[in-house]
Amino acid sequence: MNPDPHTSPSPAPGTRQSSSPEQSPSPEKIQLIFATNNQHKVEEIQSAIGTQLKVISLREAGIDIDIPEPHDTLEANASEKSTTIHRLTGNNCFSEDTGLEVAALNGEPGVKSARYAGEDRAFEKNVEKLLQKLDGSPDRKARFRTVISLILDGREHLFEGICAGRILTAPAGSKGFGYDPVFAPDGEDRSFAEMTLEEKNHYSHRRKAADKLVEFLRKTIP
Repeated sequence: MNPDPHTSPSPAPGTRQSSSPEQSPSPEKIQLIFATNNQHKVEEIQSAIGTQLKVISLREAGIDIDIPEPHDTLEANASEKSTTIHRLTGNNCFSEDTGLEVAALNGEPGVKSARYAGEDRAFEKNVEKLLQKLDGSPDRKARFRTVISLILDGREHLFEGICAGRILTAPAGSKGFGYDPVFAPDGEDRSFAEMTLEEKNHYSHRRKAADKLVEFLRKTIP
């Protein structure tokens, strides 16, 4: 549903403007199920979106499943998760898949970022493997890439966010999660794990993808 491009004139002095029960809800009233069991991602996405949307986790929605990520692209994995939840609930929902892409490793770990060192998804081991493979490499360029899959009224829409930076030679900081201790965005000497969530959102790949999601909803829903 596209917003009306015409602006209604102001009511004449002394007249009362009646409220319309047919008025569509604003984006601030929209609730979306976020297809993840990762509470860190829920907190980061909600922080990035702010009050624009109400993000409902799978746990809050009463859904207790682990959705597989069997595909070779972030886009396909994000779609897998959102379509699974939409199939189960029939509700508007979204998902995201994120990968760390390192130039010197031909894009590794990429779509396998969470399982880089094994199926147990232990990020300490993932970080250790990454640093070992980059040991001695002068090329530390890397980027985080997030793809959000939104299903709204039965139709899918994809949004991408990218944060370019570099891999540090050793972990630094205790905040965040995943590869945050070894990733510093362009223009920063600190790792993501040394930043507050608000500081991280200034650069964040998830924030950039989430901003596109919110902007789309603003244009789609009057």
